[in-house]
Amino acid sequence: LYTESIVALHADTGKIAWYFQPSPHDTHDWDAVQTPVLFEGEIDGKPRKLLAQASRNGWFFVLDRETGKNYVSSEFVKTNWTKGLDAKGQPIPNPAKEPKIPGVLVSPDASGGVNWEPPTFSPATGLFYVNATHSYSMFYIYDDSDKPEGWGGHQIGNWSQAMLQALDYRTGKIKWSHKWETPGSNGGLLSTAGNLVFAGDPNNNLVALDATTGKPLWHVNLSTGMSNGPITYEVDGHQYLLVGAGDKLFAFVM
Repeated sequence: LYTESIVALHADTGKIAWYFQPSPHDTHDWDAVQTPVLFEGEIDGKPRKLLAQASRNGWFFVLDRETGKNYVSSEFVKTNWTKGLDAKGQPIPNPAKEPKIPGVLVSPDASGGVNWEPPTFSPATGLFYVNATHSYSMFYIYDDSDKPEGWGGHQIGNWSQAMLQALDYRTGKIKWSHKWETPGSNGGLLSTAGNLVFAGDPNNNLVALDATTGKPLWHVNLSTGMSNGPITYEVDGHQYLLVGAGDKLFAFVM
């Protein structure tokens, strides 16, 4: 209980206010530590204080951050490990997708639908953006004792496709998807009031896209990958975009 959970605590007392468990009984290494994003939005015609997370297990959740009530549970990449949702909107693991001695095909793989790279939300578009990976892998158990290795098994081989997903926070539906040319690690994201999304791709590029349509606008190769999220700031009337890649910082004047 509380493992791989989003937990709200009362700051003055430390007492738990509510919790939501994106990955109950995880045996696939899908730690749910992905960055939760806080924003204010509208659900059922009423203003709400919300929390959204694209979790490593491939599922997207929108919660009321005051009460923990679930509004949206949906896939942001294709998954095959659940039997559905419980009354709280939490995925129900399918025992048939537990790691097995002969192996079992599971989506996503152990790296997950997203890893540690931060997502972003744009109040202007109402879209939540996540640099995602659709993947499959075989999960095995090599030791059939009561304490099998690792997090429940072992992963061998995988197929993956990297893409940038734009999700409607009200429904969880994908508004647009931009597939990257190759699979691999992706960078963090930044959305701006100028209707832009900045992203890192698997080929070491920093890419600017139209936040509404997903159309790529420009890119620059940084020679090494970025896992952090870009930031933007203003100095002496000039707006800058700053991103770290490898052991270097790159700054661009907007």
